[in-house]
Amino acid sequence: MTLSVPQLRAFVATVDAGSFTGAAAALGVGQSAVSHAVAGLEREVGGPVVRRGGAAVVTPLGERMLAHARSVVASVDALEAVVRPATARGTVRLAAVPTVCQGLLPRLRELWAVTLPDVDVQVYEGDDDEMAEWLEAGTVDAAVLVDPSPVPDGGVVVARDEMGAVVRRDHPLAGTASMSLDDLHEDGLVAGGGGCEHQIERMHELAGQPFRWAHRVREMSTMFGMIQRGEGVSIVPSLGRVMLPDDLVMLPVEPRYVRTLVLSGPASRPWHPLAQALVDAV
Repeated sequence: MTLSVPQLRAFVATVDAGSFTGAAAALGVGQSAVSHAVAGLEREVGGPVVRRGGAAVVTPLGERMLAHARSVVASVDALEAVVRPATARGTVRLAAVPTVCQGLLPRLRELWAVTLPDVDVQVYEGDDDEMAEWLEAGTVDAAVLVDPSPVPDGGVVVARDEMGAVVRRDHPLAGTASMSLDDLHEDGLVAGGGGCEHQIERMHELAGQPFRWAHRVREMSTMFGMIQRGEGVSIVPSLGRVMLPDDLVMLPVEPRYVRTLVLSGPASRPWHPLAQALVDAV
């Protein structure tokens, strides 16, 4: 069996774009070239890796291959970047949780636009659990990790922010100096929005309380909507303050918890030079 990098690159691009047309646009080649590359890969591995007819979805065989294919493509991209001229130029993929995407990355991207003008930073938004997974699988080249332990070699702390209670502006305790977990549980805690559940669980541990919630959601927009309708309250990192609707406010919450945000490359493979450039610029 002989697999080629263009075949693997076409496969990964097709899955990410959801179609051969989208993959061709992302790779800057014709659609037929992508189709032929994927077909050649399928001949080599002995079966289909994506389903045709509509969206290009991975088959069970393709699913087993995908993480390995991403890792190979990421390693080749890193190798190619090493042998290019020393000037930082190209595209680097950066993952972060929603609050970091909204509250921190705009400032970092302004910095990088000045210090690395020829580097295009593509942002991938995900949950805490997805950051390290995407990083090690080669889905992204760098990530802002939340509370990594230990801090990865070469990583740099880019911010620390405190968890805060989010309630309606007309909440009876909205004018107080702080709120406790008991205060929040009286109204019903909406947990999980924006991938901050680990930090909320840790706050309960510090308070000697079991982690409990009234609702668990994934999207912050869902969480904010429930709070606006009076269906509960929540806990959000202070970087998320910029995302709050006008009728919601953020207050300090006890016990206080500060999370640490670390910009890093992968631990299991060499860093892409542009990921290193992002860290060096910070």
